[in-house]
Amino acid sequence: MLGATLIFFYFSLPKPLFHDPTSTVVFDRNKKLLGAHIADDGQWRFPESDSLPEKFSFCITTFEDRYFFSHPGVNLFSVFRALQQNVAAGEIVSGGSTITMQTIRLSRKGKPRTVWEKLVEMWLALRLECTFSKAEILTLYASHAPYGGNVVGLDAAAWRYFGRSAHNLSWAESAMLAVLPNAPALIHPGRNRDALILKRNRLLDQLLQRGVIDALTCSLSKNERIPDKPLPLPEIAPHLVAHFDKTKHGQIIHSTPNTRLQQQCTDILNRHVKILSGNGIHNAALLVLNNRTNQVMAYVGNTTLNLPGEHGREVDIITSPRSSGSILKPLLYAAMLNAGEILPTTLVADIPTTISNYSPKNFNVTYDGAVPANEALIRSLNVPAVRLLRSYGQDRFYQLLKDCGFSTLDFSPDHYGLSLILGGAEVNLWDLCKVYSGLADLLNNYPGEKTCYIAEPNQEMNHDHVKTELFGITAGSIFSTFEAMQAVKRPEGESGWKSFLSSYPIAWKTGTSFGFRDAWAVGVTPGYTVGIWAGNADGEGRPGLTGITAAAPILFDIFDLLPASGWFETPWDDMAEIAVCRQSGMRPGMFCENTDTIVVPAAGIKSEACKYHQLIHLDETGRFRVHANCYPQEKILAKAWFTLPPAMAWFYRSQNPFYQNPPEWLPGCNPTEEQPIQLIWPDKTSKIYIPREVEGELGEVIFEAAHQNPRSTLFWYVDETYQGETTNTHKMGLQPGFGKHRLVLVDSDGNMLETGFEIVSRQ
Repeated sequence: MLGATLIFFYFSLPKPLFHDPTSTVVFDRNKKLLGAHIADDGQWRFPESDSLPEKFSFCITTFEDRYFFSHPGVNLFSVFRALQQNVAAGEIVSGGSTITMQTIRLSRKGKPRTVWEKLVEMWLALRLECTFSKAEILTLYASHAPYGGNVVGLDAAAWRYFGRSAHNLSWAESAMLAVLPNAPALIHPGRNRDALILKRNRLLDQLLQRGVIDALTCSLSKNERIPDKPLPLPEIAPHLVAHFDKTKHGQIIHSTPNTRLQQQCTDILNRHVKILSGNGIHNAALLVLNNRTNQVMAYVGNTTLNLPGEHGREVDIITSPRSSGSILKPLLYAAMLNAGEILPTTLVADIPTTISNYSPKNFNVTYDGAVPANEALIRSLNVPAVRLLRSYGQDRFYQLLKDCGFSTLDFSPDHYGLSLILGGAEVNLWDLCKVYSGLADLLNNYPGEKTCYIAEPNQEMNHDHVKTELFGITAGSIFSTFEAMQAVKRPEGESGWKSFLSSYPIAWKTGTSFGFRDAWAVGVTPGYTVGIWAGNADGEGRPGLTGITAAAPILFDIFDLLPASGWFETPWDDMAEIAVCRQSGMRPGMFCENTDTIVVPAAGIKSEACKYHQLIHLDETGRFRVHANCYPQEKILAKAWFTLPPAMAWFYRSQNPFYQNPPEWLPGCNPTEEQPIQLIWPDKTSKIYIPREVEGELGEVIFEAAHQNPRSTLFWYVDETYQGETTNTHKMGLQPGFGKHRLVLVDSDGNMLETGFEIVSRQ
């Protein structure tokens, strides 16, 4: 019997004692409340705390159970006294319950107040005392006691009634919360206030009598006002709270954002959105990461402005996939530097381009013919980026993005094609900032461990870092990429930034998606990474919604809040000093006469040598080109000449007036086998769609070609039928029928270019 009783006693206590749902509660790095989400049963009930404030501990034991720390869970003296009082009054006026018994009663909610239930409470109270310490029992009670309305637990009550943590309450505030569970209806606004003040003051007098507080503290505490009504909980980071409510529902999260910075960032974002809303742009988001601690400093998932209409401000844009625009271009640039496939100064073609019916256009719809790779990045030129991606390989770049941690690439590389570099894929602000912060982290720690880290918004300051896979991009390539990004022209309001002593360099990049639906900006310093998105949550595009006009101004306003962190140290061990051709920016070839010395990533040593300088042969006057079959060999002059392919040269001349084509051939000297004619559009055999005019007739297709000699004449033939001739500017509007055709171009020297194309219907 004894053994059975002991076994029953041991297993009689439910585990866990409470099954109530709890609120999701998020604190910042300084334990300030960022926000909370109400529990599933509609109660503000914070998860059980791990400690109880000393003031409240004194107050609650003095008011509810003076002998709490000495009895075993049941105070028989109090029980007998309550019995006498109830018999004398003819009704229940006292329960004689200890705090331990009240804790049991709270856990058995809904049970009737009967003698049998009282005996059960006493039994379980004894069992509870055998398992938990006195401090733990007090914490259990305080965490589940009712505090009026839908407020449950001390922590929720402290924030709801006084707007601060229970550990920061005064004696008067602690005393008020100690008496409230005994009569929670007293907190009702505008009612029973005198009774609540009377009970609080009586408890303060008891604390004075016990020597817990002195007379001055007691007197001052009695003069403190009680709250008029419950306060709304802080909503400093509503989207971060919503994020944790999904991932860590019903838990207390000690996150890393700073409340003051979070509020400042929110104010800046709201101010800009208020201006942008005049153009029908109603949403924006920002993320600030600390590159040295790998932690989130500010998380603003969307504007908190209450603008007229439904604009989806509850959507957390930080985790929402959006078209990337040009924001991934620096990663391709860094990858190609890392592979030794380009140098920062390497000339990249910038000419009209069609690849498998994909025809990228620069934002300003102009072409430079050829630009250095770093300038193409600085100016965010689309055509060079697509041509570089084709050279690097879209499968290879796609895998790099996956390795970096972009989690929204749900399709195969072929699905995105070459548009991957211009917004064909969707990314989110979280992944974007994580990747750029990781690059900065690797550079900050060079030449230490070459492992990048990802930031987590709930990562404690002293916790170990969460490691991700190695990016596969070296410090030298990252540094060169950031150097180019630092040279990007800042928005109009930031144009004179170098004149201010408080200003500092920032590596930054913008992006704009097709149809003006998404505006991006990301900026990196050794200390921080800031990411901005602006647009409409429903995807509506707006004229003027670009990264430079909508997102960049927010970016620089945020950086103005952050401490200056200088610039990255040059990773000299991963850099090399090499000579480059002054005109092509490539390693010098056999015929490069003028060179410069620059510092490049170490892999640049194996980059391609200059292919644009060639040795040409001139007559003795230097005016005409010749060869040994038409001119005396002993009189031929050999000269190195910088020569671009015809299409590149055609556009390059307009931007570089000092560029000179090779001299014309001496009359009577037939050219060698080099091809002076190049078709610009279409640039290879392709299928062409012809739009129909308003009357239903087929429109024209504009073909464009370039010739090495700017004064040349080209004769155009389609299927052996003469179409016309062009001089200087070689554009021809043609109207071939559906089907396959042959285009032949012939210049006055007899040079011929022949290519095929097909006219197809959209139906």
